[in-house]
Amino acid sequence: MNSERLNEFRQAAYELLVVAKDATFELMDAVMTTRNASCLAEFALSPLFNRQWSSVYEALQDSRPDRKKLMILYIKQLGQFVSATEHVLLAIDHTAWGRPNAKTLEDKTYQYQAGVIVGQGYSTIAWIPEAQGSWALPLLHERIKSIESPMQKAAAQLKQVCEQSKHPVLAVLDREYGNATWVLAQAKIQADCLMRVRRNACFWAAPPPYSGRGRPRKHGEKMKLNDPTTWQEADATIEIDDHPRLGQVRVRQWQNLHFYRAAGEPVNLILVERMKPMSSGQMFPPLWLAWVGARNLPLETVWFKYLRRFGVDHWYRFAKQRLHWTLPNLRTPEQSERWTDLMPLMSWQLWLAKDLVVENRLPWQSATIDLTPGRVAHWAGDPPSSLC
Repeated sequence: MNSERLNEFRQAAYELLVVAKDATFELMDAVMTTRNASCLAEFALSPLFNRQWSSVYEALQDSRPDRKKLMILYIKQLGQFVSATEHVLLAIDHTAWGRPNAKTLEDKTYQYQAGVIVGQGYSTIAWIPEAQGSWALPLLHERIKSIESPMQKAAAQLKQVCEQSKHPVLAVLDREYGNATWVLAQAKIQADCLMRVRRNACFWAAPPPYSGRGRPRKHGEKMKLNDPTTWQEADATIEIDDHPRLGQVRVRQWQNLHFYRAAGEPVNLILVERMKPMSSGQMFPPLWLAWVGARNLPLETVWFKYLRRFGVDHWYRFAKQRLHWTLPNLRTPEQSERWTDLMPLMSWQLWLAKDLVVENRLPWQSATIDLTPGRVAHWAGDPPSSLC
């Protein structure tokens, strides 16, 4: 059954490549089964690539992946793993493809990643399929143009996914998105969002009742996260004594707060504290989260959803190091986008092939039942017959 599902997926994706379908699929098979490469042309040496080396570049020049239809195909696959009433957990983030030496590459921007670099930024919205592990499956992975900001791009991507999804959506985001700009950007999108918030951020309570004189107030009392003397009494508090990973944890929640520039968008503020100190005797830094959305999840579980956001960071590392995403020095943004569109497509094929492959671990790797993307990509001998 899993083999049939993978074959059906590959056939459907094949039809959405429009042009140069065979060469593009052979290129993807070569990438997925090649651990090390120094340039794009080396993929032509793979036994799964049955063309001349120049066809590698022609595939990127001629192919026209239909990004929106591919997203719909991914969401259709997603529905086979998620129940109708369960939240679909999506992680949103952006990363950089550094191209400082590409003098003729158009539409380069400054990217902030371990310093300032020149290159292209890419925004990703990915489904996190498991409660633990490193799998993340992108639904959209798109270039951020110079006229766009990461938040504008992320909001547009989230809107597209929500319009196609039949399941309620919960998006988790890092603290770069934990501000009024993002809250306003996603206000009209039918999705719940859980964002990390800076430890020195400020929130305001709901205003007091109108006194009848002057302009009605928009803000109530101010709450500074780095000043406990300004904190109001929490609306809910729970303690988890023996969390399997974090030990004793205390979670507090304040309801109906808002950012100063988003007074009309209520936010639930969540504080997560680890009660057991570090080996040095110092306490762990607190984790501040903001929940925005019409639905509410139990406080016992909602905060833990944020920890799954790091799956998208694992995928960025996997795409760059194992799928060779940033290896080629392509000349145009269009070629870069066509190559980038293949990264989610290859990731989904690896996910659907997870139960079909035999683990081929290296001598220093321990055995595991739940294969990671890297373990799946490291085929035992030849790839499964369904991929040939």
